[in-house]
Amino acid sequence: MRITQIVITLVALSIIAVHLRWPDLRIDPITLTLLLVAAIPWFAKLLKSLELPGGWKIEFQELQKAKKRADEAGLLSGKIRSETPYSFQLVADEDPNLALAGLRIEIEKRLSQIAESYQVDSGRSSAGSLLRMLGQRDLLSLQEQSVLADMMGLLNGAVHGAKIDSRAAVWAMDVGPRLLASLDEKIKQS
Repeated sequence: MRITQIVITLVALSIIAVHLRWPDLRIDPITLTLLLVAAIPWFAKLLKSLELPGGWKIEFQELQKAKKRADEAGLLSGKIRSETPYSFQLVADEDPNLALAGLRIEIEKRLSQIAESYQVDSGRSSAGSLLRMLGQRDLLSLQEQSVLADMMGLLNGAVHGAKIDSRAAVWAMDVGPRLLASLDEKIKQS
């Protein structure tokens, strides 16, 4: 990652140097844009997204952070159910928003099933309430609750029509089945 940052910065700075080498050229929007491109790798951790002139939007990887945290919390199973694809997997290529919304629904269904299998009276509780109830009964650790709450927040954006990076569908295809398999294991343990 660090090497990529250095290379991007050096390339952009080299282009700026060439652009400024000729005296008849002045600092213009191109130079300013290239300076911005040179700075992006160094500020990527501070930014969620950046939109440049012309509608070019850069999305940074909140979902990748959620994946890392889920893996650290032990929420990503190595065992993936293989017989039938999940519904969100079927639409991932055509509609990343729908895929993420479908994954969110599948997670909430699993949380309800965990509550039901341990006779936790959840009624028609929201995902947040389910997480709290399962945590209070030590069916989910604090770390698992936190990761799932953050993940549900990110997936809610897709439910509400937020602009989703196309890489989000790839993320859902990778993380979704492993997360659901892990939650299914919790249901079976009851």
